[in-house]
Amino acid sequence: MPPASQYTTRRLAFRALHTQGCFLLPNPWDIGGAQRLQKLGFQALASSSSACALALGRTDYHITLEESLAHLQMLVGATELPVNADFENGFADAPERVAENVSAAVRTGIAGISIEDQTGDALYGLTLAVERIAAARAALVASGEDVMLVARCEAYLVGRRDPKLVTERLMQFAAAGADCLFAPGVTDLTELAVMVRAVAPRPVNVLLINPAMRVSELAAVGVRRVSLGSALAQAAWQGFDFAASTILNEGRLPAKI
Repeated sequence: MPPASQYTTRRLAFRALHTQGCFLLPNPWDIGGAQRLQKLGFQALASSSSACALALGRTDYHITLEESLAHLQMLVGATELPVNADFENGFADAPERVAENVSAAVRTGIAGISIEDQTGDALYGLTLAVERIAAARAALVASGEDVMLVARCEAYLVGRRDPKLVTERLMQFAAAGADCLFAPGVTDLTELAVMVRAVAPRPVNVLLINPAMRVSELAAVGVRRVSLGSALAQAAWQGFDFAASTILNEGRLPAKI
C-alpha cells in the first residue's frame, strides 16, 4: 500500500472537493475500472457494495466485512485518486462494533466512508442510528486520520418516502458528526433543496439513478457530489449479457460491443 503521506494527500484533496461546486463520484469495482476512470479525468472514486457483490457472483448485502476490506484495499492500491468506501451498515448493529469496523476500514487508505441507517428491510430506530454515526465519528477521531464520514438515510430505498423523516434524520446525523449527508433514492429537486438547506454547510451527496436526472440541475440546488452506485456495473453486465447471448443464439458477435 502507498505510504501514509500519500493517503494524507488524497484525503485533503477529497475534503477540498466538497467545499464548492459539484463533482462526480463514479463507482468502479476492479483495478482496470478504477484506472480507466482516473484516466478519463474523474477526481475521486467510490466503492459500491452492490458492484462488489455482483463481481463475486452474489447480490447486494451478501459480502463479508473481510471481503469489503480487501475490496477497498484493492481499489485504493489501484489508483492515485481518493476513494470513498460504501461500507453498508458498518457490518454491525452495535455502535461499538461499527466503530471497530470503521477503524479497520481507515487502515485500507480510504478518504471517506459511508454508513447506512438500514438493517435488513427496515431502518434502525433514530436513537440507535444516531449513536452508530457518533461511534463512527469517534473512531475516525481516534484514528488521527482525516477520513470523511458520510451518513446515509435509506428511507426511500426501504419504501418510506417521507422527505420530512429523511431531513430530520440527516440533521441528526450531521449533529452526531457526519461530514456529508446522503439519502439515496431522493430525486425530487424541491425535496433535495430542502435537505441541502437543512444540513448546510455540510455537503449533500445524491445518487444518480435514472436518465432524467441531470448533474447540472442537482448542482443548481446545492448538491455537492453525485455518485453512480452500481450503475456502471449494471451497464457493464448488461453489455456482457447482450454480447454473450448474441454469440450463443446467433453464432456471431454483436455489431457493437
